[in-house]
Amino acid sequence: MSAETSAAPGQFTRRRLQFRAWRGSRPFWAGLFVLLGGLPIMYFPYAHLQVGHLTLAMSTTAGAGSLIIGVLLVVLGISLWFQKHIRVFAGVASILLGLVSIPVSNFGGFLMGFLLALIGGAMAVSWAPGVPPARQDDESTGKPGEPGPADAVDESNDLSGTSPANGANGRHSAG
Repeated sequence: MSAETSAAPGQFTRRRLQFRAWRGSRPFWAGLFVLLGGLPIMYFPYAHLQVGHLTLAMSTTAGAGSLIIGVLLVVLGISLWFQKHIRVFAGVASILLGLVSIPVSNFGGFLMGFLLALIGGAMAVSWAPGVPPARQDDESTGKPGEPGPADAVDESNDLSGTSPANGANGRHSAG
């Protein structure tokens, strides 16, 4: 194999597009923010800073609580990536864990972990799966004023039970 031989042509582009499609079908950025929010919350209670010959121990009495909060945030972030149906639970849980981290772990990892957990949790709660774009059928009339088949009401999506097809004539039945 020579230096000029590369991997299969288009391999990088194909993998990049696959990752982009995977990323777009789930709350990827919310999971990333929640995961990154757990890291400083876990790290700072066990960190030792060197200032010249002086060692500053950032240890707190609630170091175990900080570790638990950080690990839970990392697990919630990974769960958002691979189980998108728990997005509301994971978002609310990460917001609550971020708030609890303020008194427990050095002001929530010196506000870095706290802010990342809150932003990621809010993004997870507000994320909604995308709807595929509607297809343009060739059967439509194409004239602006006339309704075509694309403008017809789909009776199977009527959850109110008031469609004229079932005899309700647009009114609810109170009986």
